Amino acid sequence: MPDPVARDAAEEASAMSHPAVAPDVSVSYGEHPDQVVDFYAPRSGHATVPLVVVLHGGAWRAPYDRRHVTPFADFLARRGLAVANVEYRRGREIPGQRGEGPVAGRWPETFDDVAAAMDALPDLARQALPQADPRRTVVTGHSAGGHLALWAAARHVLPAGSPWRLAAPPPLRGVVALAPIADFGTAVELGVCGGAVRQLLGGEAQYDERVPHGDPAVLLPTGIATVVVQGRTDVVVPPAVAEAFVDAAAKAGETVGWTLLEEVGHFPLIDPAADACAVVAEEIAQLAW
Repeated sequence: MPDPVARDAAEEASAMSHPAVAPDVSVSYGEHPDQVVDFYAPRSGHATVPLVVVLHGGAWRAPYDRRHVTPFADFLARRGLAVANVEYRRGREIPGQRGEGPVAGRWPETFDDVAAAMDALPDLARQALPQADPRRTVVTGHSAGGHLALWAAARHVLPAGSPWRLAAPPPLRGVVALAPIADFGTAVELGVCGGAVRQLLGGEAQYDERVPHGDPAVLLPTGIATVVVQGRTDVVVPPAVAEAFVDAAAKAGETVGWTLLEEVGHFPLIDPAADACAVVAEEIAQLAW
């Protein structure tokens, strides 16, 4: 049996080996440099096509930006979809912390940005990418971005008084979450991404208070079509995290699609060279079209 860590490293190297793909147009949705959306036009002859919103992963940490998913965005565009690759504010760099990585996420800025981007996207897409049909929007995200995708689809069930709460469900065809950090309790128990979940919510002191505003597993049911795609051999965000979310949805009376890929780890889901990426594209297309 292959060493799981070595296998993960090889899969990551493959996913990150593709050159970054420049967008067709970039548009700001706010004044901060990270508040930007890159649009990729569909490589097809259709007059109008669905819009796929991509939220990148990287444990909500500063070093990981949207560039590493540009080959994935291009892959979807080549399959005839309009794509919006969203950047958002992530953790601050703290070089003085010995033995510690950059803090994961910013509270509330990470959530502010995803909410603002999702709210602005229909108008931005109409202006920047006339082929995109915002009425047929699917949001997808990988890892920490999978968390944000699930959260974006659950804003109408956020606690009363939340600044991100919507009065009605967001106009989405659905969500395809890829190896998402979807259940905070399980992720914390397993130490996913070196404690990134607690960092995202501002640390130990604020964790319990903020979980109801940020954990997709407690924001159920949503009424939004949801599919989770997960690699069985994922050692970065183990399948148990997504399984806990799927179980929580079932207990809330909601069925979540569950695609578990054998002999697949964390990174092939966004690697255009991997068969798993084609499976992801098909799941997105089934909801979008």
